[in-house]
Amino acid sequence: MSPTLDELYAPFPDRSDRCAAVAVPADAVPEPYRSLLVHTHHMTVTVERFYGSPVDVRVLDAVRAGDSYSRKILLSLRSTGAVVQFGIVHVDLSVLAPAVRDAIVEGKTPLGRVLIENDVLRTVNPAGFFRVTPSGPMAAWLGSAAETYGRIGVITADGKPAVRVAEILTAIG
Repeated sequence: MSPTLDELYAPFPDRSDRCAAVAVPADAVPEPYRSLLVHTHHMTVTVERFYGSPVDVRVLDAVRAGDSYSRKILLSLRSTGAVVQFGIVHVDLSVLAPAVRDAIVEGKTPLGRVLIENDVLRTVNPAGFFRVTPSGPMAAWLGSAAETYGRIGVITADGKPAVRVAEILTAIG
């Protein structure tokens, strides 16, 4: 089942960073956002390739209740520190191996990189795309209040839904 932004934000009492988002079909996402979002690859790998630099993760907020783990993050370029993506995820830790769970909760490595490095058989299933107007806090994190684009979807791990995610890119150009 495809998540919504409201569902992903639900674990976080402070939603002042919640952006305004309008659903758009994949073919209405303009370049370069289309190349960065309309695919079945991890965003970690995609933004690293686009910007020519590895990315680091910064956890803005995290909530854990048993095997349910949610977090808001920023991905930034290791080469310059520039933020290239905001993400909000909900992870079902019960479907992941202990080492994978620990690495995700530790928050030092981007989620996609953790899954790749641990050879988790995964599928990235984008379920929708949207045009974003960043909120004040999000604009401060992204370094711009300009309109941008994002996607929402589900990542399966070993055939089981493990991650529900929204990924919003920093405005380009």
